[in-house]
Amino acid sequence: MPALKDRQGIDDTAVSLIVLLVCAAAAAGSVAAEQLATRRGSRTAVVLGLATQALAVALIATSGAPVAFVGGFALYGLGLGMVDAAAGIQGVLAQRILARPVMSSFFACYTAAAIVAALAMSVLAARPGSTAWALLAAGAVLAATALLGRSRLVAPGPAAPVPGSAVRAVAVPGSAVGAVAARAPLPRRGIWLFGGVVLVAFVADSAVSTWSSIYLDDTLHASAAVVPLGYAAYQAAILVTRLVADRWAHRSGRARVAAVAAVVGALGFLPVAVLPLPLAAIVGFALVGVGVGALVPLAFSAAGELDDRVDEVVARVNLFNYAGAVLGAVVVGLVSNGPGLAIAFLLPLVLLASVAGVARRFAPAALTGTRGQLGHPLGARGTE
Repeated sequence: MPALKDRQGIDDTAVSLIVLLVCAAAAAGSVAAEQLATRRGSRTAVVLGLATQALAVALIATSGAPVAFVGGFALYGLGLGMVDAAAGIQGVLAQRILARPVMSSFFACYTAAAIVAALAMSVLAARPGSTAWALLAAGAVLAATALLGRSRLVAPGPAAPVPGSAVRAVAVPGSAVGAVAARAPLPRRGIWLFGGVVLVAFVADSAVSTWSSIYLDDTLHASAAVVPLGYAAYQAAILVTRLVADRWAHRSGRARVAAVAAVVGALGFLPVAVLPLPLAAIVGFALVGVGVGALVPLAFSAAGELDDRVDEVVARVNLFNYAGAVLGAVVVGLVSNGPGLAIAFLLPLVLLASVAGVARRFAPAALTGTRGQLGHPLGARGTE
């Protein structure tokens, strides 16, 4: 982004507006993914979203005109929202087929890919004027994934309805195929509950992503070599947590994991806020990564079990992602202008702590007796 900022001659305010535009477009993309998934399947939504992102990245890389440049970011946000929502639907469907927790592993792949992409962009963009080529390379990867990955995604197919849901006839998650005897309202309370957890997690995520380096630099006066370590520790903790969270949930139960993750994540902000030491802040950000790394996939996994209409439920829960990202960056920044960043980090602390109070709702009680396509009881403790 710094290289693009210099190329276009825009200031920090313009960059902030572009980021807001991307979030708004991503929300629209999530809605589009829901509509597409109900008609053609979430697999189609994933492929179309990846293709949209590939086109957008190419447009950003090659367009000097302001309208085309900003339009490229809007298009990118649209594709991002489609992929986020549709990939979440795919994860839930795969988890139903396998009849065991896999959502955290999927999110671990997402985190690892983000780290690899950042390192690759750093190498490709090291030379002056090479940013466009780096973006085009990223676009080529997206296009290749869209073309070659479709056959490996979960195709729409018949699945048994979730007990207790209002849809009683055979329904097809991610597809409009299938007869539905009675279409009742979506489980709004569950969507708001797990959507709220996603929002809280992304408030914390955005707070760390946006302000951790600034806090270490401006407030704690850490050295240039230490400043990036807060965010690095946070990302590393997310990755490690997601690599082990499926087994953790399998052994301890999803509700217990959610409670522990919420408490650990909340406590992570405590040393950041009260101990003016770079090492304390880095350790604290790592603990926040443990909480966020576990809560997001757990929330999507639980939301996907609320109703047969996985595509609609997951896509709507995904909308809270972008609201949390904006709130975390903006609200923490606004509070920091008064009492300072240390006090501002107490806001996500309180929000994460509140998640522990609803952790019992993560237990898959509604699925007792339900069987996956492999014949395993999804409601068993071993699959929590």
